[in-house]
Amino acid sequence: MIDTGIRRGDLIDTDRLSIEEMKELFRRAEFWRNRPKTETPAYPGTYVANLFFEPSTRTRLSFEVAERRLGMEVIRFDEQTSSMVKGESFYDTMRTLAFLGIEVAVVRHAGGGILQEMSDRSPGPVLINAGEGEGGHPTQGLLDLYTLYRHFGELSGLRVAIVGDLRHSRVARSNLWALKTFGARPVLSGPESMRDPELEQLAPYLPLEEAIREADAVMMLRVQLERHRETLFHSAEAYRRVYGLTGERLEMMPPHAVILHPGPVNRGVEIDSDLVEHPRSKIFTQMENGVWIRMAVLERAIQGGV
Repeated sequence: MIDTGIRRGDLIDTDRLSIEEMKELFRRAEFWRNRPKTETPAYPGTYVANLFFEPSTRTRLSFEVAERRLGMEVIRFDEQTSSMVKGESFYDTMRTLAFLGIEVAVVRHAGGGILQEMSDRSPGPVLINAGEGEGGHPTQGLLDLYTLYRHFGELSGLRVAIVGDLRHSRVARSNLWALKTFGARPVLSGPESMRDPELEQLAPYLPLEEAIREADAVMMLRVQLERHRETLFHSAEAYRRVYGLTGERLEMMPPHAVILHPGPVNRGVEIDSDLVEHPRSKIFTQMENGVWIRMAVLERAIQGGV
């Protein structure tokens, strides 16, 4: 395992993973996908805490399903009824979890950098980033790439257009780092007001039609209105008309190209409703693949890295 300055087993983001580590996670995801449900759970008696300080449906439930499939004891952490409302630090909370016997902490948090800080201080439980501020969302990035890997059989050279609210997207960051590691050719597009100069150091920015015209996959990002401090569009229809994936724009894409979206989907805003379940859409496949990838990530955490 390459020395990245991260504790073995911690998953802070995809930029800390080598291509070999990600391929091993894909291999283990495939193993769990094909393992009969009737087999004895692999990790009974292992305690994992899910600390979600932000709302989540797909990520939280996907982790819970993955944990229960592995036979783990799942602890839901409620910030509002914890000692954190009394002023206890996140570090001391993590130390408490460690002394209670919790081995893995899955954390979703609005603040940036807190997971790296915790990893540096080694409070006890192995840490898995389930989405952090506007930083990264590594398990989403991994499941997205796993979806593409299973569909195309290869990621090197794949042209992936990432379209939408780039400035506020942690998904875009984790995907970009992982795609670049695999030798894919990502491109970016979206409203001028939502561009991100940092991301454009990793991939070129193109007008929407140009970005999708030669793409093997088009990943539409959710417009993250809860992170905006200003009004960027007058209406949902205005956004759809200029930057949404419509039926007309689907016709511009190569016939083999597929559609991705990390969810939750704003139907009729970043993507037309009838395209969400279109035959070329992988959106619900992504959700299914999230369970297998998260099983692989949890296994990696327990075993201390791959």
